[in-house]
Amino acid sequence: MSFTVGLGARIRKSPFYEAMSAHGMTYASVYNKMVLPESFGDPDAEYKALVERVSLWDVACERQVEVVGSDAFELVQYVSARDMAGCAVGRVRYAPICDHEGTLINDPMILKLAEDRFWFSIADSDLLLWIQAIGAERGLDCRVFEPDVSPLGVQGPRSEDVMVDMLGEWVRDVPFFGFVDVEHDGIPFVLCRSGWSGQGGFELFLTDGSRGSDLWKAVWEAGEPYGIHPGGPMSDERIESGLFSYGTDCGGDASPLEVGLGRFLSLDREDDFVGKVALLAERERGPARRLVKVLLSGERLAVPSEHPWPVYAGGAGEEVGTVRSAVWSPKHASNLALALVSSEVAGGGFVTVTPEGDELEASHLAYFGE
Repeated sequence: MSFTVGLGARIRKSPFYEAMSAHGMTYASVYNKMVLPESFGDPDAEYKALVERVSLWDVACERQVEVVGSDAFELVQYVSARDMAGCAVGRVRYAPICDHEGTLINDPMILKLAEDRFWFSIADSDLLLWIQAIGAERGLDCRVFEPDVSPLGVQGPRSEDVMVDMLGEWVRDVPFFGFVDVEHDGIPFVLCRSGWSGQGGFELFLTDGSRGSDLWKAVWEAGEPYGIHPGGPMSDERIESGLFSYGTDCGGDASPLEVGLGRFLSLDREDDFVGKVALLAERERGPARRLVKVLLSGERLAVPSEHPWPVYAGGAGEEVGTVRSAVWSPKHASNLALALVSSEVAGGGFVTVTPEGDELEASHLAYFGE
């Protein structure tokens, strides 16, 4: 089955797009102005492949922002709310990025390729423009641009076996959030043990966009003995695994403390960074809202929620937040959701109302990030 995106030149297709189409892509969304393949017609089979075997994803929409030059570290350190000092070459840190008000504007992985060269592997916002502007305003000696880099995800419990068969036993020694440069049959990429699932896996950062189909084919052939299946990031698995989705689990006004990312902040470091004053003040008074994982009553949700649902607490029906993401969870055999709600009600139950007018009761499972 072919899949056509009729959105014109504004929406980019990745180097893996033709391969994904040939494998029967049926549903996609737009992320960072690129096509993000999300389904191949059977979500249950895709979930099973991810949690039991291995799944192959086109995640080139995780666009890279490269910072390189003599002042590269100074710029990276200033825009990052996570301390990058001490990060070794060949390692990665997950680093919330805030504006001057302490509002979360992206939550990338930062890859340190050299002492003076970094990649931000970004979530869905124009972080490139933000970093370029700050670097220019501060007069720093470095280049900030989007390189020719396209990640391909290999996720699932058999992903390591697939990569070992393709590249060699040395793959087993790559640590979590560690990466190495690879050339396989003339295809250049960076192999990183990372990915947006809780099942373990790798991201292959292709550095020659003309070789997308070749890299896809190489991984697919290595994965066939392990039951590899095409797929994409899955709402059910990532919520079960406690993975945050910027822009989905919060609007444009949330802080990292509200959404459970406090453990990734370096608020007590001595140097200044964007948002530090605001975040320190918020830590002192406590976040006004909390992101919580809840079970929802009702019949099985046929598809993940597409828009926030209002949340109410108390007999007066006061609106206290929104359900940001709601899915059917195979793991819990229940509807599962993430809700951003007032801190006063975050630890208890509340009611949400679907667009169809159904009232669903929410029972607290956990604070997100704890």
